[in-house]
Amino acid sequence: MCGRFSLTVPEKFFSRTFTLLDIPEMKPDYNVPPGVDIWAVRKNTESKQPEVARLHWGLIPAWASDPKIANKLINARSETVSDKPAFREAYRSRRCLIPADGFFEWKRDGKLRTPYFIRRIGQKPFAMAGLWERWLGPGGVQLDSCTILTTEPNRLMQPLHNRMPVILDETNMTRWLETAQSESEMKELMAPYPSDQMEAYPVSDLVNSPKNNDPACLSRIQVLEQEELF
Repeated sequence: MCGRFSLTVPEKFFSRTFTLLDIPEMKPDYNVPPGVDIWAVRKNTESKQPEVARLHWGLIPAWASDPKIANKLINARSETVSDKPAFREAYRSRRCLIPADGFFEWKRDGKLRTPYFIRRIGQKPFAMAGLWERWLGPGGVQLDSCTILTTEPNRLMQPLHNRMPVILDETNMTRWLETAQSESEMKELMAPYPSDQMEAYPVSDLVNSPKNNDPACLSRIQVLEQEELF
């Protein structure tokens, strides 16, 4: 799964990846939890051009009667996303990119859970494949929300978790937003990101609390027995 990530240099992602007419002011986020509004790139529903959007992390299907369903839909399995009622319409026509420069996962060793920070080598920002949906509530309340797609773990991730986010590099971001892709092309995009282009290291348990949102969340700690895995 993907339940926490960072976006410390948002301007680097948005300025280098797309030609956007309007980029709002952004601040670094070192520990982004589900249930908050996050930055995303999607196609404008009218102009069909890429735009920056602020989306609630936790998808609310258009047919949902209770928006609290978002708490259960922060991730979508890429293998079944085209069939699940909560995701299939968004998968067909409402895809988005969720920028990040790393994400967190917790390695279990008995009762001990050690958080790890995973990123691309060279600290290059990337996009996680996402879907977005528009929910209309009572009184005309409108809420745009999103989910992050996951896939099988690559070799780097296997000791940490049995899932990882679908990661898209610069060459595949535009392809993800295009909905006229064949199923085989989509499966290619949703494959695990190459492990030899990623790195992971242990961080402190500061990241366990979403109240902590500063550079210390990304600081490496020494866990010698586990570091040898990477």
